[in-house]
Amino acid sequence: MNATIKLEKEKHFPVLIDKVISIISPHYGGTFIDCTFGQGGYSRKILEFKKNKVIAIDRDIDTRKIANKFKKNFKDCFNFDNKKFSEVINLKYKIDNLKGIIFDLGYSTNQIKDLKKGLSFNSSGKLNMKMGLNDFSANEAINNLQQRSLEKIFKFFGEEIKSKSISKQIIKSRKNKQLNTEDLVNIINIIKKKKYSKTHNATKVFQALRIFVNKEISELIYGLINSFKILPLGGVIVVVSFHSIEDKIVKFFFKNYSEFKNTSRYLPSAIIKKNLFKLINRKPILPSAKELNNNPPSRSAKLRYAIKINEGSDFSEFLKKFQNLLNIENLSEELWKKLY
Repeated sequence: MNATIKLEKEKHFPVLIDKVISIISPHYGGTFIDCTFGQGGYSRKILEFKKNKVIAIDRDIDTRKIANKFKKNFKDCFNFDNKKFSEVINLKYKIDNLKGIIFDLGYSTNQIKDLKKGLSFNSSGKLNMKMGLNDFSANEAINNLQQRSLEKIFKFFGEEIKSKSISKQIIKSRKNKQLNTEDLVNIINIIKKKKYSKTHNATKVFQALRIFVNKEISELIYGLINSFKILPLGGVIVVVSFHSIEDKIVKFFFKNYSEFKNTSRYLPSAIIKKNLFKLINRKPILPSAKELNNNPPSRSAKLRYAIKINEGSDFSEFLKKFQNLLNIENLSEELWKKLY
């Protein structure tokens, strides 16, 4: 199958694509779920091998245009669903011979530069940050949430050390007007007079808002749990993450459920839990020097993967581990009460 898909706008480089392909082994045929279709980089590479099928999902409706081109070229070997990846368990397509599920948690340059999405601090006008299938925007969050709620979001989702000062200034500034992108950037620059790193002053706050608006924490947690549920034994879950919160979640999920040990000699062997995963690499796989040179944005990428070896249904420990982050996401209920 040699169909060629021309990717839209700027050239897109699927991160760690060679490593992903070597892990999922599409050479032998099977069905793969691409949970973050985007520009279609992973899907296209998988479909270059014969006897493969790809079911791609993406919450960003703008990706449907690219998906339609794939469907035209790859026919019955490709299907697309406009869903959030936490809904991977509810796909409308029949899944036969599922071999692997892939997550690329990064955002493409095209998405970041899309002014309608408002993901960048270089955008102008209203804050948005909605990637699709959202309940509210960053504009509604910034202009309605209480100071303490904003502080928590910036601190825990963005690891912003000036979260308290920035959130206080936001409350003060919005008394006179609805804050937009430029207003928020100006507030951050005033508070952070001295640059604390090589990155833009607003990077961490904007990351935090994006995570909050798109509920990226619960999406990832339930995306992993639901992927496990539909994956047959021997199947693999592959995740490429780009910031420390994502990596902590993925690392805990894979390692915790591959290291069940009977730590007490008094624990009956009948209730010793089984390992759910087999880990081949204990540490994350990082981009090579060559890839970093060709694709600088890949510098923060970390790839982790695990092979399913047993069935299981108790993920309470996983949910408990990140309950604080889930609680912060649930601050969105404050918006519902105020706006609706």
